[in-house]
This record gives sequence, structure tokens and C-alpha cells, in this order.
Amino acid sequence: MERYIYMNIGAMIKSERKRQNISMNTLAKRAEIGQSTLSYIESGQRQPTFEVIERIVKGLGLTLGEFFTKEKSELEPELRRLVDTAKKLTPEQRESLQRLLDAINKD
Repeated sequence: MERYIYMNIGAMIKSERKRQNISMNTLAKRAEIGQSTLSYIESGQRQPTFEVIERIVKGLGLTLGEFFTKEKSELEPELRRLVDTAKKLTPEQRESLQRLLDAINKD
């Protein structure tokens, strides 16, 4: 059962990496792990520590919650950046942004 979990995590990492069109080498560098280590993880041959999973997921530009729930990972990169930026706005700024988007969308 444990091996299945790690194989599933590896497959999820590989799927998201390919969806984002990120090379294995690039993701390995972002996560500060060797490319061969990433390859073993993606194929389920190596069981990564929680810290390594966290670094890989961060290298994919996701939080652990997003990665495991697919909450945001289905968004295109441009929309993901917009969501990330909007999350940092104050409530007043979000309201202003919504009014602006509503005005643009009326055209």
C-alpha cells in the first residue's frame, strides 16, 4: 500500500510537470534535487521525504493543498498568476478589481 502511495505521488508530479511543459532537469533544479532522484520519484522507485515533496511541489509553482486537491492546478499559467496576485490584494483592492473587470467585460 505504501509503495502505491509513492507511485501515485510520483505519477501526479510527472503529470503536473508535463502539463506545465517543464523539463525534468528544470524541475529538479528548482527543487534542488538531482535529475535522477526526480526520475526515481516520478517512476515510484524512490520514496521522497515530505521535505522533498514540498520542494518539488513548490518548484511546480503550487502549494501542497493545490497539488493534492487539484484546486488550482487545472488553471492555465496566466490565470494562475492572476489568482495569486488577487489573493494578495486587500478587500478594497479586490472590489476595485472586480468593478474594473466588470466594466471591461461589458464591452
